[in-house]
Order: sequence, then C-alpha cells, then structure tokens
Amino acid sequence: MDTAAASLFAPAAAAKPRSVLRPLHVPRGIITPRGPLAVRCAHFRAPPPPPPPPLPRTDGSEAASGAHPRLLLHRLAEEFVALPSDADRARRLLSLASALPRLPEPDRAPGNRVMGCVARVWLAARCDGGGRMRFAADSDSELSRGYCAFLVAALDGATPEEVLAVDPADPGLAPLGAGMAVARSRASTWHNVLVAMQKRARAAIAAREGRHPGEPFPSLVIARDGAVRAHGSYAEAQAMFLSPDESKVSELVNILMEKKIGVVAHFYMDPEVQGILTAAKKQWPHIHISDSLVMADSAVKMAEAGCDYITVLGVDFMSENVRAILDQAGFDKVGVYRMSSEQIGCSLADAASSSEYTHFLREASGSFPSLHVIYINTSLETKARAHEVVPTITCTSSNVVPTILQAFAQIPDLNVWYGPDSYMGANIADLFQRMATMSDEEIAKIHPDHNRKSISSLLPRLHYYQDGNCMVHDMFGHEVVEKIKEQYSDAFLTAHFEVPGEMFSLAMEAKPRGMGVVGSTQNILDFIKDHLKGALDRNVDEHLQFVLGTESGMITSIVAAVQELLDMYNSSQERSNIEVEIVFPVSADAVSKTPINGSHPVGSSIAGLDNLTVVPGVSSGEGCSINGGCASCPYMKMNTLGSLLKICRQLPDKDNKLSLYQASRFNVKTPLGKSVAEVGCEPILHMRHFQATKRLPDKLVHQVVHGNGEEPS
Repeated sequence: MDTAAASLFAPAAAAKPRSVLRPLHVPRGIITPRGPLAVRCAHFRAPPPPPPPPLPRTDGSEAASGAHPRLLLHRLAEEFVALPSDADRARRLLSLASALPRLPEPDRAPGNRVMGCVARVWLAARCDGGGRMRFAADSDSELSRGYCAFLVAALDGATPEEVLAVDPADPGLAPLGAGMAVARSRASTWHNVLVAMQKRARAAIAAREGRHPGEPFPSLVIARDGAVRAHGSYAEAQAMFLSPDESKVSELVNILMEKKIGVVAHFYMDPEVQGILTAAKKQWPHIHISDSLVMADSAVKMAEAGCDYITVLGVDFMSENVRAILDQAGFDKVGVYRMSSEQIGCSLADAASSSEYTHFLREASGSFPSLHVIYINTSLETKARAHEVVPTITCTSSNVVPTILQAFAQIPDLNVWYGPDSYMGANIADLFQRMATMSDEEIAKIHPDHNRKSISSLLPRLHYYQDGNCMVHDMFGHEVVEKIKEQYSDAFLTAHFEVPGEMFSLAMEAKPRGMGVVGSTQNILDFIKDHLKGALDRNVDEHLQFVLGTESGMITSIVAAVQELLDMYNSSQERSNIEVEIVFPVSADAVSKTPINGSHPVGSSIAGLDNLTVVPGVSSGEGCSINGGCASCPYMKMNTLGSLLKICRQLPDKDNKLSLYQASRFNVKTPLGKSVAEVGCEPILHMRHFQATKRLPDKLVHQVVHGNGEEPS
C-alpha cells in the first residue's frame, strides 16, 4: 500500500500564471517563541542572487484593502509561476531568503524547530494585543528560508482564523509547485511551516476562549543512549517490560532450545511477552514477531531449520493459517500450538463468519464478473466458504490497493467486493476518489495500466462490506482525532489502514509533506525507521515525534528497532542529541487510578507501580474507552507468558493433554464437499502468486470469467 499510495500526492498543476510581479516587504521585529517543531539538510549551492526585491507588506495595508492572507499566497504563487524558468524561480526564492530577518539566537531554540523539513527550520510565533498572529522564521538552508519568507509575508499580521483558512493541500499556493527537483526536495518546508503556523493559531484561539489545552497523550521517548522515558501512566504500563527479567528470558530460551520449539507472535502481543521474546531472540533465532501474513512464512522457515513445534501467539485464525501453510509446505508432522484452551477470537474475523457476510457474498455472486478480495485477518474456513461462492483472493493491508488496481486492469468490466473490514473498505474507496482527480501521468506512476478514465469507471464497481471492524482500530474516534489536530498536527502521523476515516484522512493529508503514512504494521515500523535513519545521517539535534495510530502492542518492536539503529550509529565520535517519541493516542478515560474489581489486566503485572491499573475497557479491552483511543486488543492478551511456558514444558504431548491447544487442522468439508484446508488455502496462494509476479494468476482469472467449477484448459 505504502509504495502505491506514495505517488498519490505529487503536486497538482499550478494556478494560471500572472504576468506582473508585485513589490514586497517583510515586517521586521523580534518575536517571542511559541511551541515546538523540528529538522535539517544540506545547503543549496547557487551563485549569489541579485539584490532582492521587497516582499509584500502585511502590516495592515493589504488587510485594509480587503485582501485575505489566502489571496496573498495565491498572488505570490502566481508570480512565481509567471517567471520564465526554474532558475529564475530559484533566484526569486533566494532573494526572498536574503530579505528575511535572521531570528535572534534565543528564538533558534529546540522548542521552535519545525519537524519534517529537510533543513533545520525554526518558527517563532505570538498573538499580539490586537489579536493578530505575529510570525518569524529562519533556516540553515537558503531555499528553506525563502519558503519561510513567502509564508511570513502573507500570514504575519493575520488573525488566527485567517491562518486556519489556508488549505495546506491547495496546489495553487506553493511557490514553486512542480518546479525544479532541487527545490522540490525542500517543498515540504513550505507545507510543514504552514501547518506549524496553524497549530500556533489554534493555540491562540484556545487561549482567547479560555480553553485549557488538556493533558498531552501518554508517550515513550527513546534517547540516543537507548534509555527510555515514559510520560503518563499508560506509557509507564507499556514501558514496564521493555527490560525483561533475565531469569525468565533464560528459562524460556533453555526450553525452546532443548525441545526445538519455534515461536511466531503478532506485533499486537502483550508488552510483557514481547519484551521477553525480543530479548530471547538474541539467543534463539527461531522467534519472530511480525504481522499476520509473515507469521506463517516464518513458521515454514523454522520448520525447514529443524523445529519440531511451532507456538503461535496471536488469535485463532493466525494459528489456523500457520497450520495450513505448514501442511501445504509438507511439514504436516510439525506440531502447531496456540496459547489458550478457549477460543481466541477476533471481532473482524467474526464479522466475516456472520450471515450478513454470507448475504454480501451472495450478492457478489449475482454480479458477473466478480472478484472477492478478502482480508488476511479472517479464518481459513471463512476463506474456503467464500471462495466457493465467488472467486476469492486474500490481501493484506500493504497490498490491498495494488491487488484491486491490478484486478480491474486485468479483467474487463470486473466488480470487486472487498471485506470484511468496513473502515479499510471506505479508506480504499476514498483513496480511489483521490486518484480520480489526478492527472494521467500521476496515476500511471501508481499503476501503469490506469488513467483518470479507468479510475473513474471502476469507482461504481468497487463494493465493500459495511458492518465489520477491528475493535482496536474502531476506537480511534472523533475525540482522539480532534486532540491530534489540536496538539499533534505538526508531528509524524501513522495510521493503520483499518482505522476510521477521520484518522485515515489525517495521515493521508500529512503524507504529501512527508509527515504521514497509512498502511500495515510493517509499513508503520518502516516509516519510523526511515525517518530515524535520515536524522542519524544528518547528525544534528532532533526530536522526532510519531503518533502511533494502531495497537499499542507495536511499541516493543518499535523500541527494539529504534535502539538497534541508534546502536549502529553510535560509533560516531561526535553524536548529536537525537530522540524518538512515540505518542499513544489514548483517551483520558482509558487509564484508571484504581483496580477493576481488585484485579489486574490479563497477562500484565503491575508490581512496582503504585495505584496504577490499565482499565480493561468499556467492553473493548485494555486501554479503550467509549470516547476513542483504544490501545490494545483483549484477545491478544490471552497469549500470556505463563501459557507459553506451560505448553513448552509439556511438549512432546505424549498423553494428549494439550489437545485443546493444538491449532485446528480442518478435516471438515465445505458446502460443496471439498476440503476446507485445501479450498481455504487457495485464496492465499493466489495472493502469493500476485506478490511474486504483480499479476493475478491465470487460474483465478479463469475462475472469475468462467466460474469456480471449471479448470482452465
């Protein structure tokens, strides 16, 4: 998903050029700092620019004539476009930079840094006695200073409401648009400084109205030396197990090695278990933490390396998939065990096994030709039953968009039916609506066989199930999104593809300026690592703040990855002060000071933190509330360290005491009398083929065109 969606936000065509350049002037004066932000890059090398023309006045003369700051920005952008060449536009930008006053050294403070720019940029802001915003900015890159001058010229002296009325996504406002490549590399500066200005404007409105900004979300900060600081009780609960008990690690490693047991676990695992598994992996390589698809792949590799047993820490459809994929790979003798004798459910997988979903599939089968694209997070039995009703291919959150685009390109007049995740379905539809407004050239970069006409034609033929969701992602609701807008609009925003539309839109809007990612858990982890690598390469003081728009169980893998990168770069003699902050968008109602019925959450120990308990949630698990911000999955918390050790100690299961813990091997038949395991694996194998070739397999295309009952000749 991330690769495909990355091209969705290439700059749109600029507004029609004007033929006249307007004389301008930047207001001067010292401005009091207000609020945080961050980042840096190499200086642009160019011949000294000619003497700069003045910038437009923003001391009230334009306002008196009725000119809105948004109109001023449009005029400036049009004047840039009217210049005859990229070189002229670059010289104009550099001339604006030389006219911009330098910030006093006290204002070039860490709290005034603007995140997401390739150069170091500082923004100082205050609201004056007349209720107008006063801005000043600076950068160590002359091109970035030019962008800052452009914005200060138009917005200094505007009211907070006028600042907020400017749309950062408006392609007609950026001064260079799709200009020369060296300038485009710094174009994020324009967007990110504007977003930072708007954050200050929101704060000014809140102060004017007497609204307290409220407590920040809890967060973990990983420092350059690898130390972790927790802010807020929820973050403290997550951080407790990042440095696990060495005796427990040794106990687990010894038994895994002795009995040749592999462990595959999902990113959303309980922090206590993940902390121990992460430490144990350094001594026993057959431990893997990942998203659901890679879990089965890793299990096969462990079986190939000689593991006799695979323990699965996840929900039941994950252990079923591991069992089925091992059987397909010829490792039917390798035992697969889950962590509870009871059902480990999943709200999303349950939605796909409902009668309503069956009706959805029946509707699909009556619309010819149709392809059912089913999310990997469903049971094998669901996949099998669905495939018999309508030809089916499995997808993940990272490949669903390429899969659907390729299907529409490969099969004429196709109808695509996606399920069961309703939020992901709505987000896919939103994504394609955005594509329909792009140019043919921009669309071709995403998929070479598509253009505006084809994207527009597929929109009415894309259907998605509208009554299924993950209870974790369902809770990233309005309250949480509004707080992110208010306090974290200038941070890096991450969102799983399954989150509600509001959270999805925030991350998508941040994506064009390099500040957002929407995708799978692995996409989110890679996004954080890539930005940290960039900061380490620049080797200047940085504070990178990421809002974690998915289940908080990812934090263990994130901390481990960040610490590993920091260790790799720590050989440098002169090390900058770089920190990574992970923000948990958890509702204030998600944490309680008192135990619930005197008990603690399943699988968690609260020893050492007085009077702290993470609430098991309204009905949705630890760290959730009806107001939004669910942080962890209650089903995943059934995978405890105690269960793992219990199962490992009793292997091999000579007395069949672990029969209820064995992953299901489907010997039952589908409604048409075929093996559930065989039919249920076929949609997964179709996806494997697509991942390898970027095309739907001929067998699946034949099934769509001719029906499941016939084999291609």
